[in-house]
Amino acid sequence: MTTTPTRPARPDEPTSYDGPAATEVLAALRRRGITDVDDSTLTRALYSTDASIYRLVPTAVVRPRDVDELLGVAETSREIGVPLTMRGAGTSIAGNAVGPGLVVDTARHLNRVLSVDPETSSAVVEPGAVHAVLQKAAAPHGLRFGPDPSTHTRCTIGGMIGNNACGSRALGYGRTVDTVRSLTAVLGTGEVVTSSADAPAGGPAATALAAVVDADLAHVRTHFGRFTRQVSGYSLEHLLPENGRRLDKFLVGSEGTLGLVTRAEVALVRDAPVRTLVVLGYPSMAEAADAVPALLAHPLVACEGLDARIVDCVRRAGKAVPDLPRGAGWLFAEVTGETEAETTAVAEAVARSAGALESRVVHDAAESAALWRIREDGAGLAARSLSRPAHSGWEDAAVPPEHLGAWLRDFDALLEAHDLDGVPYGHFGDGCVHVRIDFTFDEAGRRTFRSFLEDSADALRGYGGSLSGEHGDGRARSELLGRMYDAESMRMFAAAKAVCDPDNLLNPGVLVDPDPMDASLRPGRPRHREPLPLLRMTHDAGSLGTAVNRCTGVGKCVAGPTPGTVMCPSWQATRDEKDSTRGRARVLQEAVDGTLVAGLADPAVHEALDLCLSCKGCSRDCPTGVDMATYKSEALHQTYDGRRRPLSHYTLGRLPLWTRLAAPVAPALNAALRLGPVARLAKATAGIDQRREVPRFASRTLRRSTPAGSRATSATAPTRPDVWIWADSFTDHFLPQTAQAAIRVLEAAGLTVRVIDEKACCGLTWITTGQLTTARRIVQRTVATLAPYADSGVPILGLEPSCLAALRTDAVELTDDPAARRVADAMVTFAELATRLDLPVPDLSGVTVVAQPHCHQASVLGWAADQALLEKAGADVTRVGGCCGLAGNFGVEKGHYEVSVAVAETQLLPAVRAAAPGTVVLADGMSCRLQLDDLADVPAVHLAELWAQHL
Repeated sequence: MTTTPTRPARPDEPTSYDGPAATEVLAALRRRGITDVDDSTLTRALYSTDASIYRLVPTAVVRPRDVDELLGVAETSREIGVPLTMRGAGTSIAGNAVGPGLVVDTARHLNRVLSVDPETSSAVVEPGAVHAVLQKAAAPHGLRFGPDPSTHTRCTIGGMIGNNACGSRALGYGRTVDTVRSLTAVLGTGEVVTSSADAPAGGPAATALAAVVDADLAHVRTHFGRFTRQVSGYSLEHLLPENGRRLDKFLVGSEGTLGLVTRAEVALVRDAPVRTLVVLGYPSMAEAADAVPALLAHPLVACEGLDARIVDCVRRAGKAVPDLPRGAGWLFAEVTGETEAETTAVAEAVARSAGALESRVVHDAAESAALWRIREDGAGLAARSLSRPAHSGWEDAAVPPEHLGAWLRDFDALLEAHDLDGVPYGHFGDGCVHVRIDFTFDEAGRRTFRSFLEDSADALRGYGGSLSGEHGDGRARSELLGRMYDAESMRMFAAAKAVCDPDNLLNPGVLVDPDPMDASLRPGRPRHREPLPLLRMTHDAGSLGTAVNRCTGVGKCVAGPTPGTVMCPSWQATRDEKDSTRGRARVLQEAVDGTLVAGLADPAVHEALDLCLSCKGCSRDCPTGVDMATYKSEALHQTYDGRRRPLSHYTLGRLPLWTRLAAPVAPALNAALRLGPVARLAKATAGIDQRREVPRFASRTLRRSTPAGSRATSATAPTRPDVWIWADSFTDHFLPQTAQAAIRVLEAAGLTVRVIDEKACCGLTWITTGQLTTARRIVQRTVATLAPYADSGVPILGLEPSCLAALRTDAVELTDDPAARRVADAMVTFAELATRLDLPVPDLSGVTVVAQPHCHQASVLGWAADQALLEKAGADVTRVGGCCGLAGNFGVEKGHYEVSVAVAETQLLPAVRAAAPGTVVLADGMSCRLQLDDLADVPAVHLAELWAQHL
């Protein structure tokens, strides 16, 4: 059965496909025993787009559990005529992984590294195997998989095969196609083919494809495989007789339009023990590109280019940038070897021949990693570095390296001629340039988008370039292939498609018979239901619709655990797309559009947001600055404002109110809660999971236990102290000993300290449960209370990271009062205060510390000052990444316990179990301390308490 696309009336409208209904599709799949199939609104929203600017809502998503099920999916596609699009990690930038009909996700189940053979330096993988997992499996043998895209922590090998992915080190280790030793795939005809160098494929498809090439051998020899990054179109050169008629290699880069890979054997390379990075500075990026051909005479593993705009963006984001040589454009040239002396000799030779303004040779692995992180985050950083949002579309064109400098200058002129801006960077050693461009998508913007892409394709052809250097053509550039290739090449593409997928069911609209490049554009969709948020999100001018569209889909949130990062803890626990920052952003994008997800009150929104811990990890770790905690608060506010709320909003969401009421009877309440029936009733009433312990209230609050002479009820006392201490709700009512320890430390240093005796709640629990109207009133009162203390010029110490973070960020967005910014600027952590006042540090030599920074501390406040103090004191510090899993009210609520424990098991609990006896567990946040006490029976201390213990 052939699926016929219906072309849109206007070029900017999506192409529609006449295909079977979801009920028929699901029934056909389930008849074959395929059960992990989902046609819910939530799942269709999650998979409606990838990392590109394109959106097509699938009929259903299927996650095959094994190869037989994948073959069954392909058979179902043929039987009922439903289109089928393969999806790896969903990081495709050209729109290669979205489509109508079925979207097939192999990352969920078909994700194993089946074997690693050090004797043959090869590995066998399933299509959903993640690149980083393969690297981890190969590393003990001194081996690695060569290509390494910037998405290497989450991209799949199957996806890399689909796009012929390359990455920074393809210069030294080759492209994905260069690694493929054998492929097994099912073609669109149902024919299962296996091909390798030792056993080229036979059968009908191989014979017919050979005939397509043999009809004009001279044409294939002169038009294909001209340089390494000629990725656009089909790589017909691999079917030449002198190249062994390698059907396996021909399928690489075909973007799932010809067949579905079920298994792959890939070559591994020896990973040299020493890496050295040469950083070269030039007056401009184009002049850096001019230097590339001379550098290629050296044995480089990588040669990357970037300019000052990306570096400046990193600095503006508050991230550290190592020293760079003088210049406004840089090359990062990497060499490897057996010894440092060997790599130093090559690196110095590179520097001598580079013609650079200045150069640096970097041996330190940590510094090299910091420099490479600038490059790895390039796509996300570039998308937010311009005056307007920047987008993919013209993303990874390549030219032979000898033309790179000239192409970059012409490209800048093209941008200027179309009144556009972009930040190029890329794999300069291969002539491949990445760029995000500030396209707009109103009616005029769409015309500019089309004319720019057409003009750029025409100019590129003059340099013998390729529309795609590694990401594939997808929906972004397939329509332009006729400008890059001549009519005979295009005829051959169509003939190859007819052999392998005659019914046009595999990834229709891509490469052959393409959809218009300006159809199905996600950024151009009207946002019919865009609300005006109460939580202002100043970084997006108060627009929730703009804010949620910051997510470009690059998927850093679906990477494995990364040291020092927090995002995204619930995804780490469930590995379900709906629990990732990206997945939630996609559903919210659909909600503010209103065509699939019916606004913020739609159940799909709340299912996606349910397991968001409001940790704020994404606000720092996401390259495009998505702040899902803020978006969740706004969605809850819009849904429940003036309506009946979930029970936990009234109990845990108003916890500071209840703790103030409980304070006078705290001892009696603690005693009562030790009684099983009372505790069970209290938990049920409050919406707390019965497996959780209820935290003990302090017998006397901080403010009541502090002597009158050390309390302040006014900031205008005749003698100002050296430090104010803010009694936040959690420190005041649960952990006053933390503040008392801080007071001992400060007074031992000869400082005068006063505890602010006035009520001043940050409103955090109201904010996280979306009770923003009340939260704003609370915050306005608190700002008015604390402003005189802030204006006194005396620092205000906050001990609970989550409360302090709320005053630094949320309070500023909730109120127009300019005093909120002054209060935020006056608030300091204990480590920041100790650093500012240059307090003497205790001797912690011989003390081993496992530190769990509170997620708000890591993401909003920063933990660098804490780490520096501990190291200055001589402690041996292990910093735990991720989130503890409790996260305020999240982990104690009914329905969240299992996920809360699973989050703790990703990093925190294994680190604590692995610690030697006598190790100090450091956790400033009350949530982290409760989680450790509940799940590991481990007492944790605040940094101030550790300091006080070693005075």
